[in-house]
Amino acid sequence: MSSQEPHTHSHAHGHAPAAPVSRHLRKVIAAVLIPFAAAVVVGLAVLWPGGAPAHKPSGVGFDQPTEQATVLKVDKVNCADVNAEQQPQPTPPPGQQPGGGSTTGKDCDQVTIKVTTGENAGRTFQTVVTPDASRHYTTGQDVVVAYSPNAPKDLQYSVSDVDRSFPMWVLAGIFALAVVAVGRLRGVLALVALLASFGVLTLFILPAILQGSNPLVVAVVGGSAIMLIALYMCHGLTARTSVAVLGTLASLLLIGLLGSVFIGWALLTGNTDDTTGLVHGLYPDIEIRGLLLAGIIIGSLGVLDDVTVTQTAAVWELKEANPSAGWRTLYSAAMRIGRDHIASVVNTLVLAYAGAALPLLLLFSIAQSDVGTVATSEVVAEEIVRTLVGSIGLVASVPLTTLLAAMVVSADRKGHSAAAPGAEPDAGSSAPGAADGFGARQSAARGRSGRRGSRGRRRKQ
Repeated sequence: MSSQEPHTHSHAHGHAPAAPVSRHLRKVIAAVLIPFAAAVVVGLAVLWPGGAPAHKPSGVGFDQPTEQATVLKVDKVNCADVNAEQQPQPTPPPGQQPGGGSTTGKDCDQVTIKVTTGENAGRTFQTVVTPDASRHYTTGQDVVVAYSPNAPKDLQYSVSDVDRSFPMWVLAGIFALAVVAVGRLRGVLALVALLASFGVLTLFILPAILQGSNPLVVAVVGGSAIMLIALYMCHGLTARTSVAVLGTLASLLLIGLLGSVFIGWALLTGNTDDTTGLVHGLYPDIEIRGLLLAGIIIGSLGVLDDVTVTQTAAVWELKEANPSAGWRTLYSAAMRIGRDHIASVVNTLVLAYAGAALPLLLLFSIAQSDVGTVATSEVVAEEIVRTLVGSIGLVASVPLTTLLAAMVVSADRKGHSAAAPGAEPDAGSSAPGAADGFGARQSAARGRSGRRGSRGRRRKQ
C-alpha cells in the first residue's frame, strides 16, 4: 500500500487520471473520438477559406482605411474666429457628440496632427475640437486617423480614435504573467491554447463565413477544433479529458438544436445593430440568422469547457478518495458539486448580459417601457434567446458529463484490481444520495459480515 501512496498523490495534484486506464476503455474512447477528430480535420480542409474575400472599400465607417498619427501641437483659438469654410470639419470619434450649446466667446482646441504611416506619411492636417466635446487631445498623443482618398485633399484625414495599443499590450502582458505565475506549466499551455483558439477564429471561422459558407457548419467545425486543441493541450491526452470532450460535444449539439428552434420560432433576424447591417451590406451572401446561431455556439464553448472539465475532475478525485465507490455514489456526490456550479454559472451569464446591455436597458427605462415590451423587442429578445439557450446547454452539461464520467471511471477501475487492493464491488451504491462520508454506508453494511473473516485471518497469522 505504501508504494502506491506517492503515485496517488502525484495524480491528485497533476490533474491526471486517478489510475491507469484499461486497454479496453482506451479502445472504446478512441473508437468514439478518433472518427470525430477526423471529421473535424476533414471539415477544416473542405471549408478552409484561404483568407477573407476582397471587396471594394466603401470609405464609410469601419470600412475606411486607417493610419497611425501623432498630435504635434494644440493651440487655443477663439471658436468664433474659426472659419468653417477654410478649416476642415472635425470628424468626431465614435460616441463623441458635439455640444448643443453656443461656442461663441469660448476657446476651441486647434489640433495639428501628423500622419506617421501609409503612403502619405509626414503629411499634417488640422482639426478643431470644441470645449463641449467629450474627447480632447494633448501634444505627443498617438491617434488613429481615417483616410478618405476620394475626399478633397484637406479633408482626406480625420481623427477616428485614440491609439490604445500600449496600455492594451501592457494589460495583456500582466495577464500572461499572472497566468504563468499561478498556473506554471499549465498556465503556459493555457496561453498557447488561447493563441491557437484565436488562430482558428481569425484564420478559419471569420474568413469562411465571409466566403459564404454556412455559419452554423463553420461554427460547429471551428468550435470543435478549438475544443479539441484547448482541452487536450491544457489537460493532457487522458481518459478524463476525453470524457470532458464528449460532454462538451453533446452539450454543444443541444445548444445548436435549441438555438435553431427558438431563433426560427421567435422570428429573429439577427440584424439588430449597425455592425451587423454593415457586414451584411458588404457581404450580402452571409446568412445573418445563421451568424446569430454560430455566435451562440461559440460564445457557449468557453464556459462549457470549464463546467465539463470541473465535473469530470470532481468524479475522478472522488473515485481516488474512495476506490470502492460505484458509479451511482460517484454521480450523487459529484452532482452536489455540480449544483453549486450551475447556480454560479447561470447567475454569471445573466449579470454579464445585463452589464453589457446596460445602456440599452437605460434607454428602455427612460422610455418607461414595461418589462414585456422590452423583453419581446428583437434587440433584447435576441440576447435573451442567446443567454437562455446557452444556459440550458450549460445546465444540461452538468448531469450529462457527471454521469458519463462516473460510468467511465467505474468501468475503468473494475479492470484494475491493483488500483484498489481488497476493494469489493459497490453493491450498496445504488442507494441515491450516499452518505456524506462518501462510501460510509457501503463500508458499514459490509462491516459486520467481514469481522468474522478478519478475526479468522488474524488467528491464522
